[in-house]
Amino acid sequence: MLVYIAGSGAMGCRFGYQISQTNHEVILLDNWAEHIAAIKDKGLTITGDVEDNVSLPIMKPTEATREADLIILFTKAMQLPQMLQDIKGIIGQETKVLCLLNGLGHEDVIRHYIPVHNILMGVTVWTAGLKGPGHAHLQGVGALNLQSLDPANQEAGHQVAELLNQAKLNATYDDNVLPHIWRKACVNGSMNSLCALLDCTIGELFTSQDGLKIVNSIIHEFVTVGKAEGVELNEEEITTYVMDTSVKAAHHYPSMHQDLVQNHRKTEIDFLNGAVNTKGQKLGIETPYCRLITEMVHTKEKILNINGSLSTVVGDL
Repeated sequence: MLVYIAGSGAMGCRFGYQISQTNHEVILLDNWAEHIAAIKDKGLTITGDVEDNVSLPIMKPTEATREADLIILFTKAMQLPQMLQDIKGIIGQETKVLCLLNGLGHEDVIRHYIPVHNILMGVTVWTAGLKGPGHAHLQGVGALNLQSLDPANQEAGHQVAELLNQAKLNATYDDNVLPHIWRKACVNGSMNSLCALLDCTIGELFTSQDGLKIVNSIIHEFVTVGKAEGVELNEEEITTYVMDTSVKAAHHYPSMHQDLVQNHRKTEIDFLNGAVNTKGQKLGIETPYCRLITEMVHTKEKILNINGSLSTVVGDL
């Protein structure tokens, strides 16, 4: 199969590298000029659990011409519509599109560009980082769950899961992936946004009793809105998952901190806390914590005069 990675930051590089070690062909797509130049010039450098350097084709999305068998979406959430517009020339009638973006509501965007029977939605707990242009650092073990959006085309989902497992990406076909997507969004909506606003690590946030109160309130709002949308969510289970994650990633600055504080890039807040607030308003559910956090992050973006960026450096929590 010809597999395109649409958004070749840290996570895109991980998936692209691991799939390239199988008998499938991989092409990386990105808009970060320095990243493209580095990989074209010296190949993709891999460090961490694996030390390697591989020659992988990489180009801007608008430069791709060969029809894809599979496209894996790893672009930033706010860049998704533009990415789908830019790659429309490589989307054929049988092209499968797997969305592994953080956040909520991406399927509604993708439906405007891709027939529903070709859309796969998923969530992954793999992590990765970029040390610089053309240099991906891969450490730790993860997994992913995916589901065909069209119940009548589960075969496509199983085929993609098999491909990903050939790449040792621990994929599971899931008949009900939405709870997993919401659970990860809840992790990001509590850890990411608060660490960005408070300029702290995950461990520092979770050692504060006041911080824990805010985290629990955010979890409650996510679960309440998710349940109202018909998603099977267990607040106690999600709280335990968030707490366990906080221990494993205690010394980590999550991706929104890296975007907002460290690199002054636009965040994905509208697809996390902002999405919950918007959905809550439509359902008549108050979400004061998510609303305030969204407004505060947008305020910080305006203070920093952030208009957005095409760079896809960060790809973890």
